[in-house]
Amino acid sequence: MDSLTNIKALIIDMDGVLWHGNQALPGLAEFFQTIRDKQLPFILATNNARLTSDEYIEKLKNLGISVSSNEILTSGMATAFYLAQHYNPVSTKVFVIGENGARQPLIDQGFTLTETYPFTGNNKPHEPADLIVCGLDKNLSWEKLSTATMDIRAGAKLIGTNGDTTLPSEFGLVLGNGAVLAALTAATNTKPTIIGKPEPIMYQQAMTILGSKPSETIAIGDRLDTDILGAVRTNIRSIMVLTGVSSKQDLPHIDYKPTWIMSDIRDITHILKNN
Repeated sequence: MDSLTNIKALIIDMDGVLWHGNQALPGLAEFFQTIRDKQLPFILATNNARLTSDEYIEKLKNLGISVSSNEILTSGMATAFYLAQHYNPVSTKVFVIGENGARQPLIDQGFTLTETYPFTGNNKPHEPADLIVCGLDKNLSWEKLSTATMDIRAGAKLIGTNGDTTLPSEFGLVLGNGAVLAALTAATNTKPTIIGKPEPIMYQQAMTILGSKPSETIAIGDRLDTDILGAVRTNIRSIMVLTGVSSKQDLPHIDYKPTWIMSDIRDITHILKNN
């Protein structure tokens, strides 16, 4: 494997790398202190679109870590940035399956959000949205899925903030956004456009914010099919930690690999300190 050199910036996943649910993983404080001491710019880039950047700042604060809003990029934020580049927010209506982390960035970009159809039997005319944005939603309902289904069948484009079928938590792997997208695909025979990892969009946006080149940027993640594959597609080096979804046993079954494999962020901290 390549030596750990020419590091000018880090793109760091959160779930499964920094924490499980609300439980910090070992070495979290020392890891952040080290990258601050080394003056390494970083972006915390997560496929999880549930929370806003402010909510992630508060979550990290509760874990003893201080970060700023320009050091966080969620798939919800990446989706809003991407859509604002491809559609006129003023004239585009969006129906969102998702929580604040998916909704607020779209509002910030100027999009109009439509409401869930009431399904009350009053035959109220349904005015479909132009776009469906689907992110992880712990308040998911039949009504939301059915509204999205009607809109897609009426011509709306289906956009997924990310395609993760599962999500690591303190309870184990739980249902992720990709499973919800699979239901919509089954109901509409429509495949979504995915914005989050493993598509290169988020990594490219992160490098723009960081002002770094692919050759000097390293991605840190726990999941081969998103974090690591996304790094490969973006032509940046990657570190896979073994505290999340993927394991070494998964490697023989894929045709791509991380640049490095480390047990957890404590191993990364040790190498950075001695680099």
